[in-house]
Amino acid sequence: MATNRIPENHWLRTKPIAHRGYWGGDVPENSRAAYERAAEKGYPIEIDVYLTKDEKIVSFHDGTLKRMTGGEGGVWDYTYEELQKFRLCKSSETIPLFEDVLKLVAGKVPLIVELKVEGNAAALAKATCDLLDQYQVDYCIESFHPLAVRWLKKHRPDVCRGQLSENFLKTRTGLGRGADFVMTHLLTSFLTTPDFIAYNLHHRRRLALRLIRRAWGVREVSWTVRTPSELAECERDGCLSIFEQFEP
Repeated sequence: MATNRIPENHWLRTKPIAHRGYWGGDVPENSRAAYERAAEKGYPIEIDVYLTKDEKIVSFHDGTLKRMTGGEGGVWDYTYEELQKFRLCKSSETIPLFEDVLKLVAGKVPLIVELKVEGNAAALAKATCDLLDQYQVDYCIESFHPLAVRWLKKHRPDVCRGQLSENFLKTRTGLGRGADFVMTHLLTSFLTTPDFIAYNLHHRRRLALRLIRRAWGVREVSWTVRTPSELAECERDGCLSIFEQFEP
């Protein structure tokens, strides 16, 4: 049985968390400007990280470059230098190095770092932890990929770790119905023993999630909260919130 390692005074409990920074208008998500604005407002930040072709850690969310930059392929198909030709949502912002983000926010606000795995769970988890070691920043790490969360349990047991999930029977992972069932119902949790479960706000009324919360005492984080009423619902249910597109 997992034990809840998130005490009552932990930063996760103090404020809603800014999803991909505090973005909107002419400030793109997962940009330096979005992170700087979140830090100025004092909000903890949820940030996504990938490894590039030359094994640099960059902040980016999507599986392809298309939506945010108009480019083809994924960030892992390019070196960091090659990625600098792309602009985020036609702004002046480029895909940032994770290290540059840490220089912006270290000592100001905490982070939830999401590991975006592309067949490299161990390499990405290790590189991310090694870089975080170099900066004075409070952080947790989460991932949809159970092997990344498992790596943290084995190699960095003191790091607060979270398992991301949603109803993959509806949204699909592309890994087959068996994998979708396992991940939806959090059946890898006995291997990863996460400290929190970050679950899609609109899919959270699931028996498996309620059972894990009750039996293991695991905290629930809801994503992505987009209205004051959704935030109030999460707070009533004792859930922590990752928000975007409004001022909490």
